[in-house]
Amino acid sequence: MDLMARWQPETTQRLVVAAVDLFTEQGYDATTVAQIAERAGVTKSTFFRHFSDKRELLVAGQETLSTLLAEGITDAPPEAGPLDAVAAGLARASSAMGPANRELGPRLKAAVAASTELQERDALKSVGLAAAMSGALAGRGVPEPVAQVAAELGVLAFKRGYARWSEGDRDDGQGLAPYALTALTELRAATASLS
Repeated sequence: MDLMARWQPETTQRLVVAAVDLFTEQGYDATTVAQIAERAGVTKSTFFRHFSDKRELLVAGQETLSTLLAEGITDAPPEAGPLDAVAAGLARASSAMGPANRELGPRLKAAVAASTELQERDALKSVGLAAAMSGALAGRGVPEPVAQVAAELGVLAFKRGYARWSEGDRDDGQGLAPYALTALTELRAATASLS
């Protein structure tokens, strides 16, 4: 094995892609860390430098997403309402999602759908993203119940937008942001009909 391959910056991405492919091909339970490492072209010890176990692959990048969502909310204009601040967070976080994320989307969705354990991990990821947004909104002085509802709508918009983006036309030249922001607009309209 090429020793340089273990230290390339895209190692985390290769591990995630390898894992998702193996989860889809043979199931989550049947996939071992050794198989993931081999498919990614790294050693098991390299795998464990990036992830504590195979479940952690699903939340790869969550910390970055949470940070970007919170920063976007914090940096929104002072006059922005809670959902406008969430929109700013979604736009900021979407900027970190590139073609590799778009390509991975449908395979990741299939892998999660096939595993209860991955569904639980995905739910925890959503909780973490909502907490980051809610905390940033609270930092702007938004009352707690409003911040929580806005954050949950933000998570739902991100997920809906990501699903549409990853399943959409690869040649549309658009990033994730228009999809996530459209989803947020739709959810905002849907909340008006709840009264």
